[in-house]
Amino acid sequence: MYIPIPSSAISTPSMDLSISYSLSKSPSSLSLSRITHTSFSSRTSLTPFFSSKFINKLSYRPLVLVKKHQARAQSRNEIDSQDDAFIVDNVPHLTDFLPDLQSYPNPLKKSPAYAIVKKTFVSPEDVVAQKIVLQKGSSRGVHFPRAGPREKVYFKSEEVRACIVTCGGLCPGINTVIREIVCGLNFMYGVDDILGIEGGYKGFYSKNTKKLTPKSVDDIHKRGGTLLQTSRGGSDTIKIVDNIQDRGINQVYIIGGDGTQRGANAIYKEVEKRGLQVAVAGIPKTIDNDIAVIDKSFGFDTAVEEAQRAINAAHVEVESVENGVGIVKLMGRYSGFIALYATLASRDVDCCLIPESPFYLEGQGGLFEFVEQRLKENSHVVIVVAEGAGQEFVAQTMQSIDEKDASGNRLLLDVGQWLTQKFKDHFTKVRKMTINLKYIDPTYMIRAVPSNASDNIYCTLLAQSAVHGAMAGYTGFTVGPVNSRHAYIPISRVTETQNVVKLTDRSWARLLASTNQPSFVQHNDVEREKLDQDTIDAIDSMRITSI
Repeated sequence: MYIPIPSSAISTPSMDLSISYSLSKSPSSLSLSRITHTSFSSRTSLTPFFSSKFINKLSYRPLVLVKKHQARAQSRNEIDSQDDAFIVDNVPHLTDFLPDLQSYPNPLKKSPAYAIVKKTFVSPEDVVAQKIVLQKGSSRGVHFPRAGPREKVYFKSEEVRACIVTCGGLCPGINTVIREIVCGLNFMYGVDDILGIEGGYKGFYSKNTKKLTPKSVDDIHKRGGTLLQTSRGGSDTIKIVDNIQDRGINQVYIIGGDGTQRGANAIYKEVEKRGLQVAVAGIPKTIDNDIAVIDKSFGFDTAVEEAQRAINAAHVEVESVENGVGIVKLMGRYSGFIALYATLASRDVDCCLIPESPFYLEGQGGLFEFVEQRLKENSHVVIVVAEGAGQEFVAQTMQSIDEKDASGNRLLLDVGQWLTQKFKDHFTKVRKMTINLKYIDPTYMIRAVPSNASDNIYCTLLAQSAVHGAMAGYTGFTVGPVNSRHAYIPISRVTETQNVVKLTDRSWARLLASTNQPSFVQHNDVEREKLDQDTIDAIDSMRITSI
């Protein structure tokens, strides 16, 4: 049974709200069964039919579906604790601070490309679940709006002036994203005025712009690097927004990693503060795959594929000599995903060292002991090390200066060179063994290549999703796949934390099973202290030294 709510009881200036109530067997037990909306504004007001705290809850999490809970004020924790709690983390919209903004029919209605598509537009109720593996009685968790074209847009095509900027380090696929944003805006929405900001964030106020057209970007996906040049730092929010306002830009597409996305979030907030009709869209870029929430970042697949060339070269070298030791250093400042996946893909690697898993050299269960054993068994060994691994050891033996780059990242010491010297000293001076050591660092070769087929397709989806979102009036959002379904995510969510390899997950167990390397944390209390307590407890309960 449903209780109708008179329209006079609801006043929603920029919110399309549909509410239904159902009665349980006991007439006194009233429960909220469903709340849906298509757009939301913090100015939304409801009559005293609902408590003010409940309205505040809607303001914080605009769309909440909760099964059978009392119609009363509830905190986020209370809702999360209930069975089937359903929370949607909506992204900001221009109508949140421009409630009178006019909408228009989406030009895709007349697009030949979408003429035979059964469902051209994404429903505002379509969401993507962050958690897809659940247990009976557990919370359904957080969901994000599904990416894709909306039926209404908030920009006239002829009035759009878009700009694209690339920031941070190089990564395979940047040019593909640039190309597809330009072509997506032009081919799908008829936008002709697209600018390229040269030289990263500081290019907004220190360099000229470049006119971008489908013809000018036609073949850039075949080249590595970025057509627009890049730089680190330079995120002076006030100057950037001043420039955006002066140039009449109303769509900003920002390609970069977590530091860049924090800058994008600051730009969005300043735009909102000034009440400008400017959509800010982020496209997450990091070759290390350390962006939170999304499944992976573009360029990662290409990096793993290219890393195989270096690993294969090292394997060929050490297999061709007696007591060959090959060391390959791969990217991974804080996250060891490239090293992990390259190792799993190669099957020629004997040991993988990543920042998340501490290791030690000497003593029982140490790296020296393992390498010596492998040399006796196979006469060669290949080690893959992520650039951020073992930094505390390197700092003890090399001149360490706590410096940071313009993006605020700590400058790393060369763990590859350090490890190479340690092996030479140990085996020639201590063990009196002759070893043939080969060290390969393919970092800049990997960063500079064009993206492979898989990443090219992925970059296309990211770019088109960003264009659809910006045209639909979303702002302060980033795009990416969540459980293989593309979604719009608040920029603040992807910058809260970094994605790292969890030693208690199956991925690391698969690697240990593949390489049969020691875990390095069973026999050494110093190394155990660097792990979080959950990981230590898990290791203690398994009592595994090598799988």
